[in-house]
Amino acid sequence: MADTLRRLVNSSPYSVLQDKLEAWYKDYHVISCDHNLNRCCELVELTSKVQAQLFSILNLTAQEGGHYAGIDTLKSRLLPWLGSCFTIAASSVSTDTSLSLIQESVEKERRIREMSSTHESDMQKIEDQLCSTRMELDSVKQELADTQIDLDSTKNRSATTLLATEDEILHLKAELRAAQDQVALYKRKLDVLDDYERQVRILKDEVSFLTAEKSVLQERLVRSRSPSPLPRRSRSVSPVRGDSPTRAQLTSSSRHARLVSRFSDLYATERMESQSLLRRYIDDLETVQKIIFIAVVESFQAAKLAYRQFKIRVRKSLSSTHIGPESLEDAVVDYIVRNLDLYDVQTSVNDVINAMNVNPRISFPPEVDFVLISSFIREACRIAFAMQTLDPPLDLAFSSEGELYSDVKYRRSFDSEFTAPLVVYHVWPALVEGDAVILKGEAVTKRGALWKSRSRSSSPVRSLSRSGSPTRTFMPSRSRSPSPGRLSTSRL
Repeated sequence: MADTLRRLVNSSPYSVLQDKLEAWYKDYHVISCDHNLNRCCELVELTSKVQAQLFSILNLTAQEGGHYAGIDTLKSRLLPWLGSCFTIAASSVSTDTSLSLIQESVEKERRIREMSSTHESDMQKIEDQLCSTRMELDSVKQELADTQIDLDSTKNRSATTLLATEDEILHLKAELRAAQDQVALYKRKLDVLDDYERQVRILKDEVSFLTAEKSVLQERLVRSRSPSPLPRRSRSVSPVRGDSPTRAQLTSSSRHARLVSRFSDLYATERMESQSLLRRYIDDLETVQKIIFIAVVESFQAAKLAYRQFKIRVRKSLSSTHIGPESLEDAVVDYIVRNLDLYDVQTSVNDVINAMNVNPRISFPPEVDFVLISSFIREACRIAFAMQTLDPPLDLAFSSEGELYSDVKYRRSFDSEFTAPLVVYHVWPALVEGDAVILKGEAVTKRGALWKSRSRSSSPVRSLSRSGSPTRTFMPSRSRSPSPGRLSTSRL
């Protein structure tokens, strides 16, 4: 009995029965009537097999108990259950009931067939729709492939067009470079033409000078050949040699006009450029304007000193070999006019920068490196050096802070007080020829500002911290020529 029970437990028929029931329940409305009946018969057979095994176990158990063991249990449970089952089955099912059950079964089978046919038709429709969807998907894929092919061709055309455009751009750039080279060539030719024109003007001046010298020499030759006592008179009168005009004398008026124009351009153009450059490093406009003014004044002083030294060297060189109708002084000036490029302007620029570095009127130590405006200083030195070759030379008018404002020498700046009588500081010096003003300068006039600045500068602590000596403001640190005003009376 135990072996039979163990086999029944290991086979787990009720689990299998439960799984089959659940599977049948899920597929009941899907499968046909025959399949349902087969499932039901299969379950009945499985149940009968299980009941057969249970009855065999019941029989073996009763045999093991003997003749009288288990009688009460069989009487109280098995026999009444068997009797009730047979009696209920016999009494509850009548002929009408069996007919109604058969009709219900037929009706259910018909419904199942209808549902099955409906399901099959729905499945067919779904399959048709699926086929149509697949066809549409294939057509879309084909369109996508065509579109990709068109896109690739468009990309290829675009790449080709881009390459052609790049080639055109490179060609245009090459043409632009060639045009720029031609422009540069034309500019160089134009500069050469300007040099030629300048040389032609110089040659014309020399021709005129030589023509005048020739006429003077011819006149002297005629006088020397005549029987009159003119040669004796000419030897006794020395100024005859000075009658022939030099190149410097012939070009004095044109050089005067050109230098005045260059000085005006220096004020209008180079001064503004230098002022803009200094304003990047110094915020105070007054300090910037003072720096530019002092740079011009120091440039004229350095240029005049260099001119005197250069003139002394030229006089020493020409004194031993000079012969000609003009005087030695005229020959020296004429040599300087012809060789202005021999002027060592860089030394003057260095002297100006050194003088500005120790000038307490600007700031000591300086707030910025004055090499920034070296080109401005160089141009001012060249103009000042060339002005010393004129007769009379051009110079800067004397100027000092606190002087009485003069409409003849200056014009007021835009931020001045037009009723103030005294000059606070100068923006640009006046250009004079002797006592006559050629070009007006620019000054700033304000009431009370001069006394405030003087009270600040008169403090001993401030003077010592700036210049190291209270008298640094009045005594220059190196030997230079006096101020432009004092030099205006001493002409070379």
